[in-house]
Amino acid sequence: MSIFTNYDTKWFNVLTPEQQSRVLQTIVVHAVPAGTMIEQKGDLATNWMGVLEGLVKVSVGNADGRITSLTGIPAGGWFGEGSLIKKEIRRYDVFALRDSKIAKLPLTTFNWLLDNSIPFNRFLLEQLNARVSQFIGRTESDRLLNADNRVAACLAELFNQDLYPNTSLRLAITQEEIGYLAKLSRQRTNIALKNLEQKNIIRVEYGAVHVLDLDRLKNSYKHD
Repeated sequence: MSIFTNYDTKWFNVLTPEQQSRVLQTIVVHAVPAGTMIEQKGDLATNWMGVLEGLVKVSVGNADGRITSLTGIPAGGWFGEGSLIKKEIRRYDVFALRDSKIAKLPLTTFNWLLDNSIPFNRFLLEQLNARVSQFIGRTESDRLLNADNRVAACLAELFNQDLYPNTSLRLAITQEEIGYLAKLSRQRTNIALKNLEQKNIIRVEYGAVHVLDLDRLKNSYKHD
């Protein structure tokens, strides 16, 4: 049975049987406990990574200990292709916010797919375009939005079907984890979530958020 049997993995589905076989022969899957550093800033990029289960956070920090979150990546997300294509070291840290299952595709296989699969290249082009849009939105959120809207934007980002096709409308994530990603305290995050809940946009559950109206969530922070 393929490791991708239970996952909607767009890039794998567009490969030929020969290409899929090579991927399955070389890919490695790791079970990663919550709090584990998966990749460290400054390390040489040697793998393309995917989150099969769980949730990871991509962040950057400096020598003074200041850390800022760049994005959260839920199940279904693949990332790190930019460092591989540019043949550079990682410019960010990646660690597990919760127990996760991480797939790592070696650089040699990644480059072989680039050389042999037009559909794979097209997937990466679309992924990079979606990622650029995501980071433009994140910059706007961090600089211009109030706390309530930052939480809404953070949640909407995690339900981006172009980047995270496996994300259902119920996402296993705690208020503390949302706070990490939105750069807010747990208390302020709680207030923002309650405000969204009162508008019947989401339902907050124990250890999860259930989106009741995704379109309203995506538009809730764009007009204030």
